[in-house]
Order: sequence, then C-alpha cells, then structure tokens
Amino acid sequence: MYKLLARLNKLLLPSFTKQQLDLAKANKWQMAIIGWRYYVTTRALENSK
Repeated sequence: MYKLLARLNKLLLPSFTKQQLDLAKANKWQMAIIGWRYYVTTRALENSK
C-alpha cells in the first residue's frame, strides 16, 4: 500500500528539492507535504525489507 502511495506522491506532489526550497523558509503547507512524503517513503522502505 505504501509503495503505491509513494508512487502517487512522486507523480502528484511537487518536489521541493528540485526547487531548492530552504526548509527554514518553507510555508506550513510545504512542511506538511514534506512531512507526508517522508512518512510514506519511510513506511514504503520498511515494508520492502
């Protein structure tokens, strides 16, 4: 399930690393997206082991 979510995140959500976003200057909604992507990615990696 998390692998599918990770693929959807990659397709649908913006990549802030490509935009070179400074985390100290990120808005609340940008931090929420970063947190969500981190959560899904870590769960996908844990389930793949």
